[in-house]
Amino acid sequence: MPLCVAVLLAGASFGCGGKEESGKSASQVAVKVNKEEISVHQINDLLARGGRIPQDQLKNATAAAVERLINQELLVQQAKDGKLDRDPRVLQMIEFSRREILARAYGERLVSTTPRPTDAQVSAFYDANPAMFAKRRIYSLQEINITASPKQFEEIRTRLQSGGSLQQIMDWLKGKDIQFVANTAVKAAEQLPSEALKNLANMNPGQAFATRTPAGAVIVSIAGVREEPIDRARAKPAIENHLLSQARNEKMQQELKRLRESAVIEYVGDFAPPPADGTAAPAQDQQAAPEEKPKSKEDAFRSAIEQGATNLRR
Repeated sequence: MPLCVAVLLAGASFGCGGKEESGKSASQVAVKVNKEEISVHQINDLLARGGRIPQDQLKNATAAAVERLINQELLVQQAKDGKLDRDPRVLQMIEFSRREILARAYGERLVSTTPRPTDAQVSAFYDANPAMFAKRRIYSLQEINITASPKQFEEIRTRLQSGGSLQQIMDWLKGKDIQFVANTAVKAAEQLPSEALKNLANMNPGQAFATRTPAGAVIVSIAGVREEPIDRARAKPAIENHLLSQARNEKMQQELKRLRESAVIEYVGDFAPPPADGTAAPAQDQQAAPEEKPKSKEDAFRSAIEQGATNLRR
């Protein structure tokens, strides 16, 4: 937002390009609160954080931003009067925020030059994921979320393979005193985990499968299904955003790998990470944290495509 626009909309009585007063240009000051100043730059920054503002709402948004900054300044002044700016816990929070901001700023600058995916890359991704696009389906599902041990999961899967309706399976679970919750859901392909989607892609209404969950297991049965494909043109924006996000993430991971390899990292005492195989490792080998297992491309894509799916299928 141009500087003059923000100043005028804030209801200030000064113009851009004013003369210096007490070492500061008058046009930089929007409000004074008990001798402390709130600048136009602060207002512009707060407005920018809210995203694009329609022109007809700009005046009200600016006024609201000014009042918010006034309230903030009043509370800051009270905090300083109470010497909270010297409180160890507050200082620790400020330092944590400073580190977060610096790390994020470096990361954003690092990935800012990542090129957008080409049309060929977008097209290849579309062709490689027919269940998401060309052969996309909407599923009406019946789910039984079960609290169970790994041993019970094998027993549940065996019982499912023996056949019977979901009601019969629920009666069996009750007889085994296994806790469960049954519900129904309508989900598009992009809303499903990759393992579930692979199972459902070749199934027909009435069929069911069981899969592990952190709490135990879930049995999923198809009550109904309908085809609802997304063509290449409509899928393009979501795919582009996903591929760009993926490329940026890979660039960040490469940079972190480079920095870790060139740094001297020494874990002290019990803070050393456990080895991947679970066995005790010599102290000299405990120099770097084990790399987190990356998500599959299908799972990484779901969060991005799910956000745009509602608009795509309308």
